[in-house]
Amino acid sequence: MTNQISCIFCKIITGEVPCYKIWENDHFLAFLDANPINPGHTLIIPKDHANDLFDLSPTILRELGETVQKVAHMVKIGTQADGINLGMNNGRAAGQLIFHTHIHIIPRFEGDGFKHWRAESIPNKEEFIQMQAKVINYPGEDRGI
Repeated sequence: MTNQISCIFCKIITGEVPCYKIWENDHFLAFLDANPINPGHTLIIPKDHANDLFDLSPTILRELGETVQKVAHMVKIGTQADGINLGMNNGRAAGQLIFHTHIHIIPRFEGDGFKHWRAESIPNKEEFIQMQAKVINYPGEDRGI
């Protein structure tokens, strides 16, 4: 994983690496993705380095949600998109390439050809019950049930 010294997003925040800024406040920066899926593809990053979702404080995570809603609306209206995809990869196995928390806002257009991941069906109720038990019985705090 990267550290703050070598993190490309930290360098964007400090101005060492340029970006096409869309929005900014004291805690977050939103800018156009250098390798967009569609025109207007935007990234939102926290200004304080955090590796992924699990590295964020609850306060920053709540603020991130509000920021995503605001910036996604700007992107949708500005690009005249038919829809918006939000994406966040957490960990190498999930496709995370830059280990600084970031959310993708991807404008979508009818017929743009961008495909989603495939869905696998779970064939029987017992498999659902087993998976449910694995998830809700993790060794942690609040299970919410």
